[in-house]
Amino acid sequence: MSTNPQFKPSLGLFDATMIVAGGMIGSGIFIVSADITRNVGSAGWLIAVWLITGFMTITAAVTYGELSGMYPKAGGQYVYLREAYNPLVGFLYGWSFFSVIQTATIAAVGVAFSRFTAYLIPAVGEGNILLDLGFLKISAAQVLAISMIVLLTYTNTRGVKGGKIIQSSFTVTKLLSLFGLIIFGFLLSKQSFWAQNWQHAFTSVQDLGVKNAVGILEPSGWHPISGAVLIGAISAAMVGSIFSSDSWNTVTFIAGEIKNPKRNIGLSLFFGTLIVTLIYVSANLMYLNVLPLQQIAYAENDRVAVAAANAIFGNVGTIVIAVMIMISTFGCNSGLILSGARVFYTMAKDGLFFKKTGELNKNAVPEYALWIQCAMASLLCLSGKYGDLLTMVSFVGIIFYVLTITGVFILRKKLPNAERPYRAFGYPVLPLIYIVLAIVFCVGLVWASPTYSLWGLGITSIGVPLYYLAVNNQKKSV
Repeated sequence: MSTNPQFKPSLGLFDATMIVAGGMIGSGIFIVSADITRNVGSAGWLIAVWLITGFMTITAAVTYGELSGMYPKAGGQYVYLREAYNPLVGFLYGWSFFSVIQTATIAAVGVAFSRFTAYLIPAVGEGNILLDLGFLKISAAQVLAISMIVLLTYTNTRGVKGGKIIQSSFTVTKLLSLFGLIIFGFLLSKQSFWAQNWQHAFTSVQDLGVKNAVGILEPSGWHPISGAVLIGAISAAMVGSIFSSDSWNTVTFIAGEIKNPKRNIGLSLFFGTLIVTLIYVSANLMYLNVLPLQQIAYAENDRVAVAAANAIFGNVGTIVIAVMIMISTFGCNSGLILSGARVFYTMAKDGLFFKKTGELNKNAVPEYALWIQCAMASLLCLSGKYGDLLTMVSFVGIIFYVLTITGVFILRKKLPNAERPYRAFGYPVLPLIYIVLAIVFCVGLVWASPTYSLWGLGITSIGVPLYYLAVNNQKKSV
């Protein structure tokens, strides 16, 4: 047995693409279109939000391809930021990744798994409180979410091959299931609302806030939307679509375990984001075909896919979607857990995280980093604030995407002769368009939802004193 285990390159292009697609598709596509529709109020702007998000995601992914070719090593985005700027910026990303971005995403996906499992097994629902401490209530859904995270963490400590099998098989299953749902939505729907939904495609927005006699929120009217109001509405709406399209960059974190990473990471980023974007836009077109806009906006508990499946398959549709989301979220979290720990491993190698997270076990995986990630995600499951965390995840994540893509410009100037097996497609135009769109999104989100956006900035800024504390401890230990 080796006394100094190293990462084993055992993931091919197909595996890497499945990690990109699997990490992106969780529960969002089944739910968030309701909130998007409430924000923008029309079929045209609903599809526009998904198209803008898809364009941004693919543009960012192909731009990251250049960075992945330059730095094909574990840590991905953390490494890119460290090399383009300085160790502090890299650490701020790593800290945000640990405290909000990755762990909160794992928690949110775990809770979504529990919520839809409760359709089949009501005993594991959120209403079943197992422990009431007054200041903290622990439900069966939270326990199931934590159990799922612990199980997948344990599986990943056994080696990357087990995680690869789970990720690939579950991702293929959910891709085929989503394609099937989309096709059936156009072929089997008893009634089409297509023409009705596209009547006022880009000209109006719902004015919300009026309750009818039974207390259900209804639109009080339709009004033109433009200017700052439109930007704010789109930004607020894009929280859901961006969260649903996030985590495409997770494949960069496991570069040390991918065969021919200089080629395969860039290709997997492109193929994975393109596949998911096509599915997301198609799924929303299907929603517009089988449901009236009002029902999309006000689906019970925002479960648009359930309403759509019921319109296609009848009452059995609820079970169909519940099983699809269980498969989707389980596979999604497998990929998130597999990849996330590699960031903490690389930070530890730089002396900026717990020392033991920089060690590999006999299966050549960072076991200690996996369990620390598991503990943080489990705590966020118990917090009950995972819904609010989504705004912070989207806001903070986009800020670091902007910094990373700007890093491509910096590295082109700083290291003009460096080896670049893959160059960013559309450079400099497409990266600049992404940066502008992302900044507009962030400004609009602060305007529309300031509390949790600024909380995200606050959590990130805590990383500054933590960085200097880590540096001082590192100097003392030398």
